Amino acid sequence: MEQTKRKIRIMVAKPGLDGHDRGARIIARAFRDAGFEVIYTGLHQTPEEIVQAAIQEDVDMIGLSSLAGAHMYLFPRVVELLREKGIDDIVVCGGGIIPDEDIPRLKSAGIKEIFTPGSSLEEIVKWVRENVKPKGD
Repeated sequence: MEQTKRKIRIMVAKPGLDGHDRGARIIARAFRDAGFEVIYTGLHQTPEEIVQAAIQEDVDMIGLSSLAGAHMYLFPRVVELLREKGIDDIVVCGGGIIPDEDIPRLKSAGIKEIFTPGSSLEEIVKWVRENVKPKGD
């Protein structure tokens, strides 16, 4: 009996006090429609809660969304916590209102990609397909 290939599992998370989640919900739906398994953590998550949930859900990618300006602390903190736990097989990317000058610093902190307003859903899904592999593949 042939095993079916595991779908890419993505967690969409809203770290910090940002209360606007329309974009996160839209991207979660786009990921689902693209055939990925999606877990949405909801609003006001700490980096610690996000990492714990990512481990429990055995995700392949964490997509962080921030519109409130705390991305320079919250996004790298998620990567730092993953590293502290010895986890190097979860891709972390981010999106939201991120100034262009912050993007190189976020990438050097381990965020694999940043999607800003104007990024198309098709472009984001294509990036995931090209850069994220399901565990076990």
